[in-house]
Amino acid sequence: MPAQTVTRVVTRAEAVARYGDAEPTAWGLEGAGVITGLPEGERALALTFDACGGPGGNGYDADLIDFLRANGVPATLFLNARWIDANREEFDGLAADPLFEIANHGTAHRPLSVTGRSAYGIAGTRDSGGVYDEVAGNAEKLTGLLGRPPRFFRSGTAHYDDVATRIVADLGQRVAGFTVNGDGGATLTAGQVRREVGAAPPGAIVIAHMNHPGGGTAPGVAAAVPPLLAAGTRFVRLSDVLG
Repeated sequence: MPAQTVTRVVTRAEAVARYGDAEPTAWGLEGAGVITGLPEGERALALTFDACGGPGGNGYDADLIDFLRANGVPATLFLNARWIDANREEFDGLAADPLFEIANHGTAHRPLSVTGRSAYGIAGTRDSGGVYDEVAGNAEKLTGLLGRPPRFFRSGTAHYDDVATRIVADLGQRVAGFTVNGDGGATLTAGQVRREVGAAPPGAIVIAHMNHPGGGTAPGVAAAVPPLLAAGTRFVRLSDVLG
């Protein structure tokens, strides 16, 4: 399929003109425009895995991906531009696998703020132009590689203000938050991951990481998923249930 250009409802200049003076009224993991669960009545689970990129973040958890493939468990993968550049062979394999959906995890893995707010010690984007660049930069990369624009975006740290989420919407993407933090930002042990993922309620979006091989995520997910499958749980990619 030939590459397409990124569909932009607004250009950068238009976004700055539209939102440059806007004052955010909310900040955090939830808020207007942030999807924190599957549609009402949907009993499936959506596993989502972030690959953050940059120093200390360019790893590839082959054990996790191999487990998902061996068990036919679909997932949405949020990939940062730096991670893609460091893992092109792995990216190509993931992008070609219909089990996985590739989504946008930003250009430099920053919290999405129009005022420079930080989260977990990571500096956020400074203004509306910075928000636009963080979203559109990696969207353009993914569109060139996939031949289609990504449908979902998650910022570094999954923090947003309510002006930033409007800019994401203007760029034609949906902001994906989460219901269950499955691996505590890749800090939990395998046992803790097993408990968190295994206890995810129907309709949950689970966030975890696929860029920390050797951590607790892969063994924890591998322990949590088989009992869920045995109980009849259906796993979905975000695009399978979110229009």
